[in-house]
Amino acid sequence: MSTTQVQTVASGADKAKLAAAVVATIAAVAAFYLLRAQGAWVQWLVLLLGLAFAAGVFLTTEAGKALIGFGRDAVREVKKVVWPSRKEAIQTTAYVFGFVLLMAIFLWLTDKTLEWVLYDLLLGWKK
Repeated sequence: MSTTQVQTVASGADKAKLAAAVVATIAAVAAFYLLRAQGAWVQWLVLLLGLAFAAGVFLTTEAGKALIGFGRDAVREVKKVVWPSRKEAIQTTAYVFGFVLLMAIFLWLTDKTLEWVLYDLLLGWKK
């Protein structure tokens, strides 16, 4: 039995903010297409401003704050990673390539051996 809780949008204000963000996104995209006669600069400016407004509204909701927290936690975890040195990365890559080469040779030999046993010895099909 799982003890994790599903987090839902609790307040009416959050729901209204999320709805406003969706409406702003739809309005920005619609304005982009409706302002075709005004030129590309106006279209893109309106689209970017509308999407920035929608993102700003979204980030003030609980879901937006949780997303920001997740991003901060992710950055903190990436900073903890111990990245290999250049020498270690090259050595590891060489080991992988060597292993792949050995496995390719092994699988090729296995295939040819089974081909020889099945076709030449058992079935008598000579090439």
